[in-house]
Amino acid sequence: MSHILVTGAPGSKWSGIIGDIYRSKDIDQTDYSKERKFKNKKVNHHGVYFDPGFEFDNKKEMWDLPFSGKGKRIIKSHTFAYQLNDLKKYKLPILMVYRNCYECYKWWHEAGGFDIEYPNYKPYYKNSDNMWCEITSQNTKIMQFVKDNEKNIGTITNSFDLLEALNISEPTTNFRYREYSDDNIQLYVWLN
Repeated sequence: MSHILVTGAPGSKWSGIIGDIYRSKDIDQTDYSKERKFKNKKVNHHGVYFDPGFEFDNKKEMWDLPFSGKGKRIIKSHTFAYQLNDLKKYKLPILMVYRNCYECYKWWHEAGGFDIEYPNYKPYYKNSDNMWCEITSQNTKIMQFVKDNEKNIGTITNSFDLLEALNISEPTTNFRYREYSDDNIQLYVWLN
């Protein structure tokens, strides 16, 4: 068992990127349940999200609680952006999804905003003004980490590069090739 840590501000479209790899036989999908799913025409959330105010906090002792299977476990947390330097000590791959702040903010509202049922953003993010502040702060932290750790950072441009960087097999169902730049997404990976 191993973990893949993922962070990105709300609206960064990180759920779509994770969706690209989630159905690989190398990924533990036992965190999925009908209660941990939200899908509309814009977004498809599935599996556990770890953050303050969510079902599970992002503390390391919580990471394995919703899982019962084998394979790499995807640990998704917006607020990992504030902990990136501390997370390096675990020597796990860290995916960082970046999209400019305005596009994140706009997309998050178009995707449902505070009406998104899973995960519930209201307890931590509270309102749209606070959401804007959190998006800008999380994006700033991510980009500072990328700059400060550039010798261990790789840029991932498409879904096949992501599979290769994480050493996981291509999902046999619902996999699609995607160029991340088509959605104005920049994807970085920290590898030790």
